[in-house]
Amino acid sequence: MTQRPLPPAILRPEDDDHPKEECGLFGIYGMPDAATHAVLGLHALQHRGQEAAGIVAYDGEQFHSHRALGLVGDNFNSPETMARLAGHVAIGHVRYSTTGDTILRNVQPLFADFKFGGLAIAHNGNLTNAYQIRKELVQRGCIFQSTSDTETIIHLIAISEYGRVVDRLTDALSQIVGAYSLVAITQKKLIGVRDPHGVRPLVLGRLGEAWILASESCALDIIGGKFVRDVEPGEIVVVDDKGLHSLKPFNKAPNRFCIFEYIYFARPDSVMEG
Repeated sequence: MTQRPLPPAILRPEDDDHPKEECGLFGIYGMPDAATHAVLGLHALQHRGQEAAGIVAYDGEQFHSHRALGLVGDNFNSPETMARLAGHVAIGHVRYSTTGDTILRNVQPLFADFKFGGLAIAHNGNLTNAYQIRKELVQRGCIFQSTSDTETIIHLIAISEYGRVVDRLTDALSQIVGAYSLVAITQKKLIGVRDPHGVRPLVLGRLGEAWILASESCALDIIGGKFVRDVEPGEIVVVDDKGLHSLKPFNKAPNRFCIFEYIYFARPDSVMEG
């Protein structure tokens, strides 16, 4: 029997929606109006992406999402929108121009319901083997809803045989090649990860008792937060009701922090890599 070719619109590299290098991430845990702080943090990171913005919040019972094309200030400026984003934990993303079409289904954070519960995820970077992994996943029956390579991570989490969500995420990322920083939330956790080479930035901060993850420290400054440290290359940071936990499950690799963060991508008032 001749195998039917996969749909070109799904697998053609030129249609793949790889983010370029300059997306912005923000995550906060333990703040009653988490989404409001996420909006301010994304404002400070607007230079990292002007094409689209999105926030997912969790209120202890439900996830709430708002994603839109355009600037943060144009899409998160109404009381009605913010009222729908209730919750004590939230993540946000601003998106830079990509090689694929600008369409709403590619706007992050992406969300999926798993058997262990919901998970929202956003990432900054470029997964160099996402096309090949996507092809293999489609052959296995996975159905993709976007052309974002972030969705590749979601499907790898879904098919992982591990139990805990952090172990599933670690398993998924161990199959990924490329540069990435990412933030994710579940019903109980805020998670931040940097790739083993530390190509893309991710910093850790505090605001009172709340924990914050952001692409740059300028996102901490705008909300009155305190810079704590950089998330280390290959580190997984997990925040839950018991506090902050640090895991280093990946093999150590040479540090390859992108020099263009200093001279082009990042704001001059941001503190990164010490």
